[in-house]
Amino acid sequence: MASGFVADDKEIAKRHEQMKKSSRSLPQKIADIVLIFSRLAVVVNVILMFFPSFNPARLSDLIGRNLSLFSCGVSYDSIVSNFGRAFRQGWVTEASFHKLNIFAFLIIISVIVMIGGACMSLGNTKTKKYGLIASAAGGALEIVSLVLIRSVYDEIVFTSREAGKLDKVLPQYPFINYAYYAVAAVVLVCTAITFALLIRTPSEKNFEMDPKYTLFLMMLPIIALAFVFSYLPLYGWRYAFFDYKAGETLTADKFVGLKYFLQLLQNDATKKDIVRVLRNTFAMSGLGILTSWVPMAFAIFLAEIKNGPFRRFVQTFTTIPNFISWVLVYAIAIAIFNTDGFVNTFLTNVTGTVHSTNYLMSSSHAWLKMLAWGMWKGVGWSAIIYVASISGIDQGLYEAATVDGAGRFAKMWYITVPELMPTFFVLLLMSVANILSNGMEQYLVFSNPMNKDAMQVLDLYVYNLGIGSGLIPLSTVIGMVKSFVSVVLLFGANTFSKAVRGESIV
Repeated sequence: MASGFVADDKEIAKRHEQMKKSSRSLPQKIADIVLIFSRLAVVVNVILMFFPSFNPARLSDLIGRNLSLFSCGVSYDSIVSNFGRAFRQGWVTEASFHKLNIFAFLIIISVIVMIGGACMSLGNTKTKKYGLIASAAGGALEIVSLVLIRSVYDEIVFTSREAGKLDKVLPQYPFINYAYYAVAAVVLVCTAITFALLIRTPSEKNFEMDPKYTLFLMMLPIIALAFVFSYLPLYGWRYAFFDYKAGETLTADKFVGLKYFLQLLQNDATKKDIVRVLRNTFAMSGLGILTSWVPMAFAIFLAEIKNGPFRRFVQTFTTIPNFISWVLVYAIAIAIFNTDGFVNTFLTNVTGTVHSTNYLMSSSHAWLKMLAWGMWKGVGWSAIIYVASISGIDQGLYEAATVDGAGRFAKMWYITVPELMPTFFVLLLMSVANILSNGMEQYLVFSNPMNKDAMQVLDLYVYNLGIGSGLIPLSTVIGMVKSFVSVVLLFGANTFSKAVRGESIV
């Protein structure tokens, strides 16, 4: 019966949505179509802003090729890092580049304003009209900023020509600027058309928006962060196909194709390193997966503590280590396990003989040591999601179990554990998918010449190759292969879970 009511409610909502759409006038329907092009233009503008190849503020070859418009707008130092001699010799003036920094920042502001207008265009007529004003203001500000950047280019050309150093400053006006003009023009034209179509449409009293669009806008900051920090860095994969060294620029003559991919298979030393590193990585991750039930068990026993203040103390005390950096954790480890640390001092005082063993230098049981430190640091934090899940369990189940004579452990085993299993399996699948991602901070600080062979995991190996040895292309290749394998493992584990348990996370 309840499911029938839910179905009826969904059908009513669907009909209401259809009636709402059909009640819109033809100008409103056309305006919605035009706004799609405006939103697409804003998305293109946002993407262009983060790619160095599409930087309209790169007015000289002395400005780094790896700088995006966003970098030029938020960091003046990054723009002028190569202009020290040019400023001292008077080939260009710093004032020109201060202006360039300001105008690039104005473009960023204009894009943010246009984003706000595009978001408001998803609302009702009143919200749309205010959004159109914001979009028009953003588009106009972007065009004005581009014109001002052109004036800075003219200043740079004039100053360097007067100094007779055009060949040193190498001023240039990026062709991509016209793409920015085009994007801003599309926004302005679409805004004008939409405003003309809606000007006779009466506005509502309140600002309103459909719940689906509201939820989308709530997720938009997360989507943007994921794009900037997870997808945008994939642009760096291009280094895998070039013979690149830090500080150089990518040019066609440095293109080497699949050279570094083949090196993984053909170079014996590299293959031995990869095998050793993968052994450590799978061992560390395997131990983590085998002990992944510990946070759940800890959360269950934590929930069984009836004394509220004591339970909060235990939870806080075990969660705090998660916020301690691995550098400080290593400092604690030195204070305890160094040659003159607490352990050796205690043993010396108790036995009367000198103990000076450096437990941190030894490579014996390195995997178990890292597991122990990782659990000490993360078990309290990892238990939080299980504590939240336990609080959502129906208390009627426990009351019914009490009536049936079940004890505390019986309730935990037959009610709490089964209710937590879906959460446990989701986290387990994610752990399997991330089996190649151990992180590197822990292993970096604990690594030393004595335990390096047992401590070096894949992430640390990539770091040492790229930053330590300067082999950026090879480290990029390994990172690419790692990402590909992780994706395959994720979908493989998801398929297995769907076949065995009937549930999936993707």
